[in-house]
Amino acid sequence: MSDPIVILTEEPLGADDRLNIERLVDGSDSSLLVLVPANTERHLLVDFLENLSMLDIAKAFRELTSHTPDPTTERAQASETLAVSLAALEGLGSGVTGEVVDGGAVNGLVSRVRETGASQAVVITRPHAVADTFHTDWANKAQDQLGLPVLHLYAGSGFIGDS
Repeated sequence: MSDPIVILTEEPLGADDRLNIERLVDGSDSSLLVLVPANTERHLLVDFLENLSMLDIAKAFRELTSHTPDPTTERAQASETLAVSLAALEGLGSGVTGEVVDGGAVNGLVSRVRETGASQAVVITRPHAVADTFHTDWANKAQDQLGLPVLHLYAGSGFIGDS
């Protein structure tokens, strides 16, 4: 049995993401462990700048004035993201499992990679202009802590992030 592959995602995985992971598995019998953070720990100022950089001015100001999300709602959304993602990857490798992680996305990824002895880690996110530009995205943070390459893919595309 091949080493497991640990996948951290903030977005529900779909057909394009399945194709990317299928290419990564490439017929091996690696098991897949999908992690979805209960709380993405976004920062108000970073989100505001990100939305402005994507020219989504209405969303930038809407999120600036929105209320703090409810932890129960966030966890329910994470569970839904996990269910959709597990369904999208069903049948790949030697099996797909997943969990909602508490205590920070990167910490959860690093912990599971070390626990499982995984030799590969994948982070799937939507583009984050500020974090990606300054290399403070999840993939770069995890790579710094793990000392092994972390593949950063953008959700729903074949584009690779810079990690």
